Amino acid sequence: MKIVVIGGTGLIGAKTVALLNQRGHDVIAASPGTGVNALTGEGLDIALNGADVVVDVANSPSFEDDAVMAFFTRAGANLRGAIERAGVKHHVVLSVVGTSNLLESGYFRAKQAQEDMVRAGKTPFTIVHSTQFFEFLAGIAAAGFDGQAVRLSNAGIQPITSGDVAGFVADIALSGPANGTLEIAGPQVFGMCDLIESHMVAINDPRPVICDADAPYFGVRLSQNSLLPQSTALLGATLYHEWLSRFVSLKTA
Repeated sequence: MKIVVIGGTGLIGAKTVALLNQRGHDVIAASPGTGVNALTGEGLDIALNGADVVVDVANSPSFEDDAVMAFFTRAGANLRGAIERAGVKHHVVLSVVGTSNLLESGYFRAKQAQEDMVRAGKTPFTIVHSTQFFEFLAGIAAAGFDGQAVRLSNAGIQPITSGDVAGFVADIALSGPANGTLEIAGPQVFGMCDLIESHMVAINDPRPVICDADAPYFGVRLSQNSLLPQSTALLGATLYHEWLSRFVSLKTA
């Protein structure tokens, strides 16, 4: 099959492209750097010509409310139009577990708008809801830093490695459309504050971590289960300590 991966040079995209190439498919890694810009529409029609599947794993470069909404709505509209003109058979979109319950956050409102656009389109689709990536733990710490300490809720979190995400996305791209949502997650549940504190110790980040039930997560006050998937989620195989060992080894190499 011909498969176009939007955001195909990023963290998830590059791994997904590599997996699909290994399976013998004709894969285009589409990104502004390769001449395909979903935000402006540049190169979309050419890239999607003859495509069977389009996988969208692109993310906004900014989490600021207006910027992130503009990114996902403009890119989503351009991509949906190009997909429909090309007669694509399956549109796969990577999103976030709990999106519809986290709409106090501008980022999650933008992801919901993206999902709504996909559902309203004519193309068969699968929306993949993922939990947070292990690689994003430092970003969670940064978002919770108030200048003196990292303040975080200890709500449940079930993170997954980017490699497992890419594996699921590749498998889903090669399967029939669900015309709905599938959830993916890591194999372990942690308290967010506890996990981030442990992670910061492991990477020698000296900032103190304070567990605070009222601490916002990207503008949202979390309940215990806000970020956790349903029991039917597909679970990745990589344990946190396995990923951390590789991550620390790469940082110190």
